[in-house]
Amino acid sequence: VSDEALREIAANYTREPGVRQLERFLAKLLRKAATKLASAAVQPGLVIETTNLREYLGRPRFTPEAHERTSVPGVATGLAVTGLGGDVLFVEASALDGTSQGSGPGSLTLTGQLGEVMKESAQIALSYVRAHAERLGITDRSILDRHIHVHVPAGAVPKDGPSAGVTMVTALTSMALNRPVRSDVGMTGEVTLNGRVLPIGGVKQKLLAAQRAGLTTVFVPKRNEPDLDDVPADVLESLTVHVVGDVRDVVLGALSAPAAESAGSAAA
Repeated sequence: VSDEALREIAANYTREPGVRQLERFLAKLLRKAATKLASAAVQPGLVIETTNLREYLGRPRFTPEAHERTSVPGVATGLAVTGLGGDVLFVEASALDGTSQGSGPGSLTLTGQLGEVMKESAQIALSYVRAHAERLGITDRSILDRHIHVHVPAGAVPKDGPSAGVTMVTALTSMALNRPVRSDVGMTGEVTLNGRVLPIGGVKQKLLAAQRAGLTTVFVPKRNEPDLDDVPADVLESLTVHVVGDVRDVVLGALSAPAAESAGSAAA
């Protein structure tokens, strides 16, 4: 089994802090290989590469999807810690006609099995964006006065904690400006009503998840900078980590360029 095939199994077939699931996949692979060798279906000296790995283990269970998910405005990529270690967390925001949702203008709907702390984070994020719309570059405030729906997939998984605050602010600003969030950017941090980014836990696990998901730029709270000493050097080399104290810096760094600016760059 080649080193590249082992990396593929660890990255895209398993999702746990230990190696038990990796061991099960290796056992499955070896059983199938032994069966083929015994039945003379393949020649001795069989090598498992990434090119023939699917033949033995099937399709990968996990594939990076940040590029696809953030291709539309209103979706931002956050970083979270679960029972399986670090993971990426997508926050989706949409402005709807309040009457069609049974809610009045200016109201907020939250879905995705969110805990009380995470619900409060969403309310804080919306209040911040509404109060600082001009500072965030939002000239048309009417979209923020409509009925807002914030959803955090996957809906079957309970979620809680304050560290998605900056992700929610970014998703709401992206929706209001109609500008997608860069697909290579992830973020984590609690946000306050005045836009301060407060420290969170699990920095090491979150940066490992960012690297695994194919992200290249990550925003973490400034007060978490000492925690970067615990992150493996190869992970830090593959990521550009920005430490921030103001959520506006996250928003400005995470949003893609305006359409007119992008067109001008392409023409140049």
